[in-house]
Amino acid sequence: MKTWKLYLSGEIHTSWREEIEEGCKEAGLPVRFTAPVTHHEASDDCGVAILGAEESKFWHDHKGAKVNAIRTRTLIGEANIVVVRFGEKYKQWNAAFDAGYAAALGKPLIVMHGADHQHALKEVDAAALAVTETPAQVVAILAYVINGQLAGYTDSTTPSSA
Repeated sequence: MKTWKLYLSGEIHTSWREEIEEGCKEAGLPVRFTAPVTHHEASDDCGVAILGAEESKFWHDHKGAKVNAIRTRTLIGEANIVVVRFGEKYKQWNAAFDAGYAAALGKPLIVMHGADHQHALKEVDAAALAVTETPAQVVAILAYVINGQLAGYTDSTTPSSA
C-alpha cells in the first residue's frame, strides 16, 4: 500500500497541522507528514546560528531563508500533496511562496484559508486543486483521494440511502 507524503506549509500559531494529522490517523489513511521548521525563532535565526552573525538584519534574514530553503525545497519536491494554510493573524508570505513553488513543480496543492482572504489569495487559489476553510475538509479530501470513496456513497456512482 502506498504511503502518501504530505507537506504542511503555512501559519504556525494554531493547531491546524495537529488536527489534520489526527483526522488522518482516525480515518486510517496511509500518510506521512513533513513541514517547515515551525519554531519561529529557530527558523529566523538558523542562518546566523550556523554560519555566523550579520550586522544587517537583511543579511541575517537572507542567511536564514537560504538555509530554510534547503529543507523546504527538498520536502516539497518529495511530497505527493502540498497543503498550505493561511492564518488570520499574520500574513504568511513564505506560505504564498511555498504554494507557488509547489504549483510550479506540478504538485497537487490544497489551500486553506478563511473567506476574508479570498481576494488577496485569488492567484494562489487559482493554482490550487482545492480551496478549503477547515482541517476537516482537508482530511475529507485526502480520504477521498487516497481511498477513492466518498462518504455516503456505496460505489463511485450511486449515493447510499440515508
